[in-house]
Amino acid sequence: MKMRPHIRKLLVVLVLVFFAAIFAFPFYWMVITSFEPLKDFMKLPLVFFPRHFIPENYIRAIHYMPFFKYFLNSSWIAIMSTIGTTLTSSFVAYGFSKIKWPMRDLIFMITLATMMIPFVVLMIPLYIEFKSFGWIGSFKPLWVPAWFGSAWSIFFLRQFYMTIPSELVDAAKVDGASHLQIWFRIALPLTKPALSVVALFNFIWSWQSFLQPLVFLNNKDMYTLTLGLASFQQRHGGVEWNLLMAAATLATIPILIIFVFMNKYLIEGIHITSGLKG
Repeated sequence: MKMRPHIRKLLVVLVLVFFAAIFAFPFYWMVITSFEPLKDFMKLPLVFFPRHFIPENYIRAIHYMPFFKYFLNSSWIAIMSTIGTTLTSSFVAYGFSKIKWPMRDLIFMITLATMMIPFVVLMIPLYIEFKSFGWIGSFKPLWVPAWFGSAWSIFFLRQFYMTIPSELVDAAKVDGASHLQIWFRIALPLTKPALSVVALFNFIWSWQSFLQPLVFLNNKDMYTLTLGLASFQQRHGGVEWNLLMAAATLATIPILIIFVFMNKYLIEGIHITSGLKG
């Protein structure tokens, strides 16, 4: 006996809601515990709504550490890294997709291979290199390398550029346009959804980065929010978990705002590129 379409659709929705609830629960738990007093944080049995609602936790969390200074530090690094990675990766991706030059495919494969190298392998060589530049203790190691592109972003954008008809590029060349003009005036406007995906993901990665700021920053006034949240464990001999959750909730707001405003382009970009072939 075949299952009726509306019943099958209902089951699919229920399964999706179930898994969505599982993934959303940690965020929900972070938010509700940010309104609780510390004495209720670890009480059993667990409750799904605060027994005592204390919004003052957010004010205390902001004053618990220089929150706004760390927020500005994280914003500067994330914005500069996002702009740099998006622009340079799109430029390189155009060269890999629309310009024929010797050993292009080989160099593209080498570029992809760099994604398999974890940061911990490069950490010491990079530290020595940046120290020779006099960059240790500044923001430069955290955003300047982003202006040389990233392998994942180059791969993602290249796949998108491959969908642009070559006839369009050839017609622009016949009209006297250079590849730089074609990239800026034709390729970039046509790839807004893919650029939005790259920008959003790189912003999130930069905003949430912990190990790199920990290695390259040695001044507490220059800490990012991730390092600032970690400092909760070093003050007063213990962790005030309710304040930590309040600060963590505030730290996620920029990502949520950006996601809401870029949601249309994000879905469109993922939908288009999901069916592309190498």
